[in-house]
Amino acid sequence: MKVAIVGASGAVGQEFLRVLAERDFPLTELFLFGSSRSAGRVYEYRGKKITVKELKHGDDFKGIDIVFTSAGAGTSKEFADDITRFGAVMIDNSSAFRMDNDVPLVVPEVNAADAKIRPRGIIANPNCTTIQMVVALKAIENLSHIKSVHVSTYQAASGAGAAAMDELENQYKQIARGEQPTVKKFAYQLAYNLIPQVDVFTDNGYTKEEMKMYNETRKIMHSDIMVSATCVRVPALRAHSESIWLETERPVSVEEARHAFETAEGVVVIDNPAEKQYPMPLFLSGKDPVHVGRIRKDLANPNGLTFWCVSDQIKKGAALNAVQIAEYLIAEKDI
Repeated sequence: MKVAIVGASGAVGQEFLRVLAERDFPLTELFLFGSSRSAGRVYEYRGKKITVKELKHGDDFKGIDIVFTSAGAGTSKEFADDITRFGAVMIDNSSAFRMDNDVPLVVPEVNAADAKIRPRGIIANPNCTTIQMVVALKAIENLSHIKSVHVSTYQAASGAGAAAMDELENQYKQIARGEQPTVKKFAYQLAYNLIPQVDVFTDNGYTKEEMKMYNETRKIMHSDIMVSATCVRVPALRAHSESIWLETERPVSVEEARHAFETAEGVVVIDNPAEKQYPMPLFLSGKDPVHVGRIRKDLANPNGLTFWCVSDQIKKGAALNAVQIAEYLIAEKDI
């Protein structure tokens, strides 16, 4: 099994290296690709040093079985034909193909079988906020069809990449020294602040990030579910949090919901308010699962539930989900 990572030097590319090693992914050879700026960098994978090659048009992907791409939508679109021409499966972490009808959008815990139908050889990895939400929603959908969801997200700096994480840390240091903080990655200073904008605004007043949660959830879950989101950037370093209210067709008790979460694939319940136990990004960075807590009835809706959800955006929200898709295809002998 020959595997390649495109965008190897980025935050998600580096996470791919860690996840593949952690999960003992069955690869025989690993290739790393990046921009002209990244070309020549050397990274270590399981004791072997691998040099990043510059991504160019041509036949570099001949003989490669799986290509994980995380270099932005523009790069994915430009190089998709080069990557898939010789039969490689492209698992793309950008927004380039997510809503294309002939590209499956996959979260293995929810719709793994969709990955088998890939006429263009491309499988799209959903947006990070969507991934963690649908993993949790699937547990409740199995009990009663979910009609609608309201969600507020609390998104860490990691969602904007490694440079954004560095900027947040640097801002705190600069402020402590009495200096004016550097602001480049976000519209405003993130340290000691919240920014109620993730991505650009669309004509309906929602941001692209918020509309991704609406459109992607419906595609992944094959559902008429309605999703209304407000996405907020918060000064956490890594791991996104979400406050979720949902309405089901029939009332679902807290006990039913908790059992469904506890037995759901990829979900860990941390829900003991009496002991102040609930999911928090500070303690869940670097963890694989989606963590759920604060499970309770919605006081405003008899068919409503509300809960709190935390997951590592770089891990499950990006690299891990993509690797799990590849693992599923291998297990199904479909690659």
